[in-house]
Formats: sequence, structure tokens, C-alpha cells
Amino acid sequence: MLKSKSPGVRITTDAITEDIYQRIQEIIQNIRIYTKEEYTMRILIYGAGVIGSFYASRFAKAGLDVTILARGQRLKELQEHGLWYRGKTRTHKVEIKTIGELKTDDRYQFIFLTVRENQVEEALEDISKNKSPNIVTMINTIKPYGKWEKICGKGRILPAFPGAGGCIEGGILDAQLLPRAIQPTTFGEIGGRKSSREEALAYIFRKSHIPYQIVPEMHHWQISHLGVIIPLADAYYQSRHPEKICANEKLMTLTAYRMKKNLKWIAQKGMLCPAKLYMIKDMPTGMLAGVLSRVYQSEFGNRFLYRHAMHAPEEFQRLHQEFYNYMKTHTKESNKA
Repeated sequence: MLKSKSPGVRITTDAITEDIYQRIQEIIQNIRIYTKEEYTMRILIYGAGVIGSFYASRFAKAGLDVTILARGQRLKELQEHGLWYRGKTRTHKVEIKTIGELKTDDRYQFIFLTVRENQVEEALEDISKNKSPNIVTMINTIKPYGKWEKICGKGRILPAFPGAGGCIEGGILDAQLLPRAIQPTTFGEIGGRKSSREEALAYIFRKSHIPYQIVPEMHHWQISHLGVIIPLADAYYQSRHPEKICANEKLMTLTAYRMKKNLKWIAQKGMLCPAKLYMIKDMPTGMLAGVLSRVYQSEFGNRFLYRHAMHAPEEFQRLHQEFYNYMKTHTKESNKA
């Protein structure tokens, strides 16, 4: 028996042993044991644009078995020259398997779908003929996932959103991860259920040193994301000098107002997430306008906002229309109720 420094308190060695035992049990329960399949899993990147090429390069560098599916000129580039990406001081080449079509019997543990939204259904029709069990849809969309599941099969889709951005110039990928505090790679099961494939996907990202977060409702997360990003992109298209947008105080104020209005509506519907967006929603318009001005003139704004908006105006215009039609439709439904 041991004496405590506190008078009148005695501590038995049995009690100490029991406490240590409990702590060891807690540590053991938190250890993640990966299966052989997880360590040897095959991955297909379906789409060789910026996002597909970026994740393919990270997975390959991490030693994962990854293949990239490309078409047209991009397929020719990859087959003839390999996947090149720009580093901090020089360009690098990643050795990676490349295919031009998906065979029915070619099975992968995960297929990452990294095409644009208007190409999704055609891609899913192609993937539906293949028996790979998991399709990670890294797509910017406001649509529920039920229609996609009807095409490829219920239970196969695992919705996600990339945490990277950049461009491909001269066949060379120039992209990087977004700051973790702003937007890590995000994913979650439809309906928020927990699953072993979520854990397997998290393993892939950890092994590849890619920050990630798992959210309970991806559909709500994507609506909230569009509520922020659409006003940011609209400002570029409304400016005569988009490269100098940060100096336009009137447009910064208008952008802040539109963003706050979107987030307030989403919050009223009980869909606003993550929680940090409530801070933007409640921020005074003038203060938010100042924050946005600094974001636009930053290296982050140039790389991840300006370049993307300038390279994909049709995509943003379509998302703009879909988002505000969604708000209009659900507002009418609420008024009828």
C-alpha cells in the first residue's frame, strides 16, 4: 500500500494496476488495424484534369497502386510523356499507369470520379458496367445523389469534394492543396452513416499526406459551399478588370451582402455547415467586404479563385443558375407549407 501526500488518503497498488490496465485498453481500442486489402488496394482516377491529375500524383508518390483514365489529347500527353507536375523549384515526373477505357472486369477498390458535373452521368453510365464497389464523386454539385445511384447502382457512391486547385499549362500540372483551415478534402456517406470504406478512404488520404474531414451530410455541405463560392466567382464576371477586383469597394460590399444572404437562407433551412460559416453569416457586411478584398488580392485568391473562375466560366454560370433556382424552389415549398 502506498501513502498519498494528501492526509488520510491511501492508494493501493491494485488500484494503480487497474488504472494502468484501463489506460492500456483505451489505447488498444483506438489503434487502427488495416487489412491486407487496404494495403494492396487498387485505385482508379476517372478523369485527368487538374483534380484527377493532382490526386493521382499524390497517391502515386505515396506508393499506392493508382491508374488514371484519360481521353483525347490529355491521354496522348500522359502516354507519351508521363504525368509532370510543378514543384517549388522544378518540375517532377510521376510514373503512373494510364488507360483510355474502363474494362468491365477491371476491378478497383475505389474509383475517384473527377470530371465536371455536366459529364457525370455519361461517366457513371460507363462505370456502371464495371463491378468496382466504391465510386468517390469529387464533383461540385447541388443535386441530391439519388439520380446518380440509379445510374451506377445504390450504395456505390461516396460523395466527396477536393481540397486542391490549380491548372494544367503546357501539359504540366501546377496545383496544390488548399490550406487545411479553409478547405480540406471533404467526404461522407449519404445520410451520414458510418462505414468501413470511410475508414479505408481516410487511410488513403493519410498515407498520401492529404488533409481531410468527414462530414455527416455531404449534400448540406455542398449547398453551403456553393453559397460562399458562387458570389465570389460572380464578382469576377461582373468586373471589367477581374484581376484588380480587390480595389472595387462597391463590388466587395455587394459580394459580402450576397454571401451573407445565401448563408442566412441556408441556416434557416438547417443545412449550414461547417460551423465556421456561422461566423461569416453574422459578420457585419462592411467588415466582411474588407476580408474579401484581402482574400482576392492574396496568392490564395489568385491561385484558387481567379484562375479557376477564369478557366471555367460556363461551369460557374451553370452552378449559379442551379443554386438560385434551388433556393427559389425550396422557398416556394416552404411558403406553401
